[in-house]
Amino acid sequence: QVQLVESGGGSVQAGGSLRLSCAAPEYTYSTNCMGWFRQAPGKEREGVAAFYPSTRTTYYADSVKGRFTISKDNAKKTIYLQMSSLKQEDTAMYYCAVARIGGYCPGAVPDFGYWGQGTQVTVSS
Repeated sequence: QVQLVESGGGSVQAGGSLRLSCAAPEYTYSTNCMGWFRQAPGKEREGVAAFYPSTRTTYYADSVKGRFTISKDNAKKTIYLQMSSLKQEDTAMYYCAVARIGGYCPGAVPDFGYWGQGTQVTVSS
C-alpha cells in the first residue's frame, strides 16, 4: 500500500511562512514526478509545485513562483513545500502526490495516481 502522509499545515497570518512535509518512504529513490497540489472550497484541485527527481527540475504555478519552494530529502524520505509570503488566497487543503508513471512531470491532476490525505493551510489577514 502506497502511503503519503502530509503534515505541517496550520493557521498563519498573511505574510507568514509554513513548511509542509510529505513522508514518502516508498518513493525515496523513485524517478516519478512528485508534486504538491491544493484545493480550496468550491474550486478545482490545482497544481502548485512539482519536482522531477532524475534531473532535479522544479516546476511552479505562476501564482506561487518566488514564494514557494519544493524539495526532496532522500535521507529523511520526505518531500517539502516551503511557503513564504503567504496570502489569503493560498488558503486551501494541500496534498502531495506522485505521478502514475515515470519519465516526465505531467501537467494534469489525473496523471498523479498516489495521494496523501491532505493538510489544511489557512491564511488570515
